[in-house]
Amino acid sequence: MKKIFLLIAIATASTSIAQIKMPAPSPTQTITQEFGLGKIELSYSRPSIKGRELFKEGSELAPLNNVWRTGANSATTLKFTDEVMIGGTTLKSGKYGLLTIPGKKEWIVIISKDTTVNQASSYKIENDVVRVTIEPVKLKENVEMFTMQFANIKFESCELQLMWGNLGINLPIATNVKDRIRMQAEQALAADKVTANTYYAAANFYFELDKDLNKALSSISKALEASPTSFWMYLLKAKIERDLGDKVAAKASAEKCISVATEQKNTDYVRMAKELIKKL
Repeated sequence: MKKIFLLIAIATASTSIAQIKMPAPSPTQTITQEFGLGKIELSYSRPSIKGRELFKEGSELAPLNNVWRTGANSATTLKFTDEVMIGGTTLKSGKYGLLTIPGKKEWIVIISKDTTVNQASSYKIENDVVRVTIEPVKLKENVEMFTMQFANIKFESCELQLMWGNLGINLPIATNVKDRIRMQAEQALAADKVTANTYYAAANFYFELDKDLNKALSSISKALEASPTSFWMYLLKAKIERDLGDKVAAKASAEKCISVATEQKNTDYVRMAKELIKKL
């Protein structure tokens, strides 16, 4: 009987120990960023310095002139749902490995078709898809935990920023959406029936991305003909007229925006239209 109780006690203790869970010293982070007409997903682990040396010859963390998995634990990966350009090379949609080789004056960023490289010994140069040389920058503040983020996001460009210690690098990423959206706009505007929202979307494209102000003005005018109570459309029309140099027309459109937006109790557009008039 004593043996039975002893076995039960040991089993209970073993079960209790097995349930102990500690936080990961280098937690994994996954970031999904909308970009262009698709998305970019970054997955990496975030080690901390904890008083150790990094970016030096033979340092414990990310030694110079050695392939680094650019994180910790598992391989660091980038997943694109649409075509992008890095270093002048077009990458088709898919999943890629992200590696770096830190240097004193310049870093090499590697995009690899191998998504499993979690140590330098398993890296193979023949799997490289892109190699980009980037000059590191000094950070104003020391970053204890390795950090990556997307920044300066525009219609057709963004940056992947890497920051650790007092150094950082910015990897430019580009995409071509202008030509595809222009084709969509032309096809939509050539349809038998075109809605006010379609004209408005086309005007936005021609104004914001294509920089064709005449086409933008034509599209927004047709949008307002179909939907004269859409106050947000008057504001876009005012911006287009402003950039065309027609301040009188821009002020009239902005005032119309204020009038219609006031009737519909939208204070945000009233404020934006008033600000536009002040800057004319």
